This record gives sequence, C-alpha cells and structure tokens, in this order.
Amino acid sequence: MNLTYPEFRQIRQWVYRNARPVDFARWQFHFEDGGQEAVLKGLAAFQNEDGGFGHALEADSWNPNSVPMQTANAVEVLHEIGFKDRNHPVIEGILRYLDSGADMDDADTWKNVVESSNDYPHAPWWHSDSQSTSRSIYNPTAIMAGFILENADRESALYSHGLQIAKNLAALFLREPDLMMHPLICVLTMIKSIETAGLQDEFDYAALTETANRQIKDLLDRSAGDWSGYSTRPSAFIHSPQSLGYEQNAALVDKELDYLLSLRNEEGLWDPNWSWGDYELEFALSANWWKSHIAIRNLLLLQAFGRIEAEQA
Repeated sequence: MNLTYPEFRQIRQWVYRNARPVDFARWQFHFEDGGQEAVLKGLAAFQNEDGGFGHALEADSWNPNSVPMQTANAVEVLHEIGFKDRNHPVIEGILRYLDSGADMDDADTWKNVVESSNDYPHAPWWHSDSQSTSRSIYNPTAIMAGFILENADRESALYSHGLQIAKNLAALFLREPDLMMHPLICVLTMIKSIETAGLQDEFDYAALTETANRQIKDLLDRSAGDWSGYSTRPSAFIHSPQSLGYEQNAALVDKELDYLLSLRNEEGLWDPNWSWGDYELEFALSANWWKSHIAIRNLLLLQAFGRIEAEQA
C-alpha cells in the first residue's frame, strides 16, 4: 500500500490552507525545494530575547516564556533541516540561553516542566505536578547536551560543561538502560549529536549504540505491534533505513507504514491521538497546528521508505 500522488496533493492543499508559517516553511523545505532560511525565520518568531523558545512552538503548551522543552523542539527542527551554521542568530541565541543556567533543576539538568506553564493553556503532562513518563533526567537534557557538543566553541566553558553532562548521561544509560519511549528518543538524539560532532572517541560509542539497539527492540516487543492506544511505534526511533534499530525491526516498520496509511481521516490527514481534557477551545486550535506537524513527520517517513507514488507524467 502506498500514498498516491492525488492523496499527497490533498495533504498539500490542507497544509497550504492551515499551517503555521514555521510548518509551512518546513513543508516547502522537504517537499518543494524550499530553503532553510524560511524555516529559520519561522522558528525565530517563537524565540525570546534570552535565546530560549516559548509561545507554543510545541503546540501543547502555550507558555510564552522560554522553556527548556520548547527550546529542545527548536533544536529538533534544526536537526530536521540539517542546519549547522553555529553563527546564525537562532543558534547563537539557544547557546546563550543554555549558557545562562536558566530553568535548570541543578547545575547539570534542564527542567522538563517549568512552573510558569501552569498559568497558560497546556496539556496535563506539561503541568508542574505531572507524573508523565516523558519526565526524566534525559528529557530534554540529553538533547541540550548534544546541541552544545555540535555547536558550542570547543574552547568555551559551555562546551566543557555540555561534554561532561553528555558523558554523565551516557554512563547512566549504560548502567540503567531500561528507558521508556520519550527518554530513549532523547538518548538517541544525543548519540546522533555525538556522531555529528565527531566525538565518538570521547564515549564508549559502540556500547551506546548496541545498548540503544537492544532497548529499541525491547520497547517495540512490549507493544507487539498493537498501536491502538498509547504505545511505542517503530517511527518513534526509526525514520529511515539508516536509523539505529532498523535492521532488527524492518518487518515491524513495514507494518507501521501500512497502519499509518490506514489511519488518515476524511481530510486525508492524521488527527492527534491525544487530548488535553481541559482548555477545549485552545486544544481545538492546537490540534489543528499538530495536524501539519504530524503530516510532515508521516510523509517524511513514508518518503524515506518509498511509500509515496510519484506524479504521473
């Protein structure tokens, strides 16, 4: 089963009519030869003077203040488009925010949630008293540490600090690898940053990748391909045939691709499979924002595995 070109065009029309500028720019970058600068311009609209990000870049939290998780979302977009100019104002701003020590639980851990988010519309897992499985020492600290390794001046105190944080997290993961989905995603992001920065020799890199492979397989085996509720799908970790974990889970990836194609709604898109249980009007708007993000993510996945049919000549 593949996504036909008319179905792709239907999704494109929806994105053109509904997406936020940052997601519209992401769409054009990935599927229409758009440039990185438009994505960066869209991202910059969510960046505060201190260099951190807020303003519902991650659409489940409307906190306008700089928040570590929202800043990590900006980092993920930079990874997505392969942007590496460390002298760009967006990257310089993020480094400045990280170097400030703001929003840290201690000297080595950025907060998963911040108390000011309670004052704005948000999903329950972004409330300060949440016990969500996404809350862990790795989320978003592993993403932040990896970003520092890729972008900070290697003679700076920030780089030294980021390297030590990454080494501490790597050692902890090797000792206690039984992570849930969101923390493991953060570890995988950090592992990729270590590779991008060419710092494999600073870590037990072979052990990290081997342990991550085992944990991916373990989490996917637990879900056993039943994705009807809150569960772990292969696409949480595997985004292309080059992704860590693909070889031993290829059949399950293929099954998920069929599953994704069967899930589209009457508009041809994918609905968020969650709700807030509160702030009904705000969630309705956020859900619409999420549709563009989910569409881009799913189309990139389908494209990477050759599941989108080309336009007929």
